[in-house]
Amino acid sequence: MVSLNITIKEKNKKFHKAVVEFDAEKFEKLADLLGVFDFNPDFLASVGRAEKDYKAGRVTEFKSLKDLRK
Repeated sequence: MVSLNITIKEKNKKFHKAVVEFDAEKFEKLADLLGVFDFNPDFLASVGRAEKDYKAGRVTEFKSLKDLRK
């Protein structure tokens, strides 16, 4: 489960806190409803290419971003 902490601040500076838990499928549905995945089709295309590369074994393992400079 993924949890999301939400803090709502009212005009009179009172805070109301809540914790919402999602499983991955429901989180993706919520993100889709909010339009998170709609704004950049290039990003979705790059995710598709990355999945194909991963399935084909074209991956590079690294422990630090500095390793990518080599």
